[in-house]
Amino acid sequence: MTEVIGAPMRATGPVAWARRHFFATWYDAIFSVILGALIIWSFNALISWAFLDAIWTVENKDQCDHGAGACWAVIQDRGRLILFGLYPYEEQWRSTLACLIVIVTMVLSCLPSFWSIRRIPILWTVGFGLFILLMRGGFAGLPLVRSEQWGGLSLTLFIFCGVFILGMPLAVLLALGRRSSLPVIAKGTGLFIDLFRSLPLLTILFAAAVVVPLLVPEQIQGSKLSRVIIAFAVFFAAYQAEIIRAGMQSTSQGQEEAAVALGMPYWSLVMDILLPQAFRNTLPSTINQAVITFKETSIVTIIGFFEVMASGNAAIGSGEWGNQYVEVYVFLALIYFVFVFGLSRYGSWLETRMRLGHA
Repeated sequence: MTEVIGAPMRATGPVAWARRHFFATWYDAIFSVILGALIIWSFNALISWAFLDAIWTVENKDQCDHGAGACWAVIQDRGRLILFGLYPYEEQWRSTLACLIVIVTMVLSCLPSFWSIRRIPILWTVGFGLFILLMRGGFAGLPLVRSEQWGGLSLTLFIFCGVFILGMPLAVLLALGRRSSLPVIAKGTGLFIDLFRSLPLLTILFAAAVVVPLLVPEQIQGSKLSRVIIAFAVFFAAYQAEIIRAGMQSTSQGQEEAAVALGMPYWSLVMDILLPQAFRNTLPSTINQAVITFKETSIVTIIGFFEVMASGNAAIGSGEWGNQYVEVYVFLALIYFVFVFGLSRYGSWLETRMRLGHA
């Protein structure tokens, strides 16, 4: 009997994988050992600084200037200022409840069972309406708290959600206007989009906060916060409109022609054929735009709003906690990371779901 000798079997398992990827040659082995030692040393130093040697309570704050670990006592002492800003201390439970409501609304709107042209508007009308009612008060015995006193994380969420609620429908209308067969509408919409895309966001927000009151009668000015959100929403819509328009252009022209041949109404064509495919095709860009918008809410600090970043700066503005800026910025980075990482993971899950044909 003749024995057939085939190719040698490739070793499997974690040891074989590590040998192939990190110890294939002698210089790979040296580099891997050095890099692994640096990673282990950095990880141990981070754990010691953040947890083992950290100061956690205000009672031990005297040790912060002498200890080698993080001084998380600043978060315990100034955490309310970071999260709620200038919101009245006795009413901060309202700000907490409002944030929870809008976060739950965001989570529910991400569930497929709420993906409906009727359910989404109802969900956000109820959720965002309750947020505003709780934050503002002035009814049922709740003291009135004007928007000038809003701050911290609740203001950041309010600006972000307000920009999306106003900006996304406007982006759809701008995208449709730029695709219009009427030259006046198409060119006018294109000029509007290009104008706002060519201006820095800070310039637009500054004009809304400072210049508009000088040009518009007081009766129709609205609050400073509302003007800023509207201006931010228009800026967002100008960018998102181009994303949606690209998604519409990627759909087959034959689908539109077939819909017209069947006598389908224009808005039915848009809502049932064009927009679903446009959002599907541009999902990564839309999620990226959402992430950028959430991070850009910190710009409103420059025009006098006390959002979460400004609240963090105020927390270390006093001499008592002036040296603990690293801990405060790490805490702020964690807040941004939670929301941004959640958005990116949801985008990846949604992209996978649509690729498999579940949506």
